[in-house]
Amino acid sequence: MRLIDEGLQKLTSKIIRMAILSRETVELAVRAYLNNEKLTEKIFHNSETLRILQDEVSELAVELIARYQPVASDLRYIKSCMEIAYGFSRFGRYAYDIMQVLEVFGDLSKCDHTKIIKASETVHKMIDLSIEAFINKDLNKAEEVEKMDDEVDDIYESHLASLIKEKPTNLNCAVSATLILRYLERIADHASYIAEAVLYIIKGERRPRK
Repeated sequence: MRLIDEGLQKLTSKIIRMAILSRETVELAVRAYLNNEKLTEKIFHNSETLRILQDEVSELAVELIARYQPVASDLRYIKSCMEIAYGFSRFGRYAYDIMQVLEVFGDLSKCDHTKIIKASETVHKMIDLSIEAFINKDLNKAEEVEKMDDEVDDIYESHLASLIKEKPTNLNCAVSATLILRYLERIADHASYIAEAVLYIIKGERRPRK
């Protein structure tokens, strides 16, 4: 085993821990929103934990670069881990933002959650696939995540179009749904960025972002 390998394994372990926690946090926030559950403190705690883990990943990555001066695939992997850690940290932040919507608007149980449920189902799949793509270095799953991003964009854009065409009868429902769909759309974007980083690890090349 090379001297750098132990550090790379530690880096991978932190990323996987972030992946699991971020997935759990997003699912918890969406479920809490749909069921009108006040889980703000729990989501905030998870979000802060993810932020701290992201800092730890960055510190370890810088240490590995400074100590071993890695090149080629090792350097590519370390840099990508920093990007991936940022993505998982953002999942936590947007999950907390979802809970803030519930705090501000109160009981939204009578609102139509159809589009939010549809978008969240796609987002959950994207998160799962992005995690699996990273752990298994799976090219196909990484590419699948990038394709699914458009589905969430379409749901968000169709919601905005419907607000323009039809005057909403319940402003609380309309505004809260807009915010939630926006946060889900951003989570989908970051899942796509994680997949892009995995593709970079595997293939060593970048694709232009939309």
